[in-house]
Amino acid sequence: MITVNKQEHEWRDGMTIQTLLDEKKFTFPRIVVKVNGKLVKKHDYGAYKIENGDVIDAIHMIGGG
Repeated sequence: MITVNKQEHEWRDGMTIQTLLDEKKFTFPRIVVKVNGKLVKKHDYGAYKIENGDVIDAIHMIGGG
């Protein structure tokens, strides 16, 4: 199991941040992802392997003014 935005989510071997975002339908143009408190760069989402027990925060960034 992993935790995504404080909710449990099933973990699978080989899961990446990008596959997780696709499964959760997080398609926001601007999203920031932290794994275990560490920021992951967007260009690494497809290669970054999620490990069992990881805590992921996916934050949708919105503009305002």
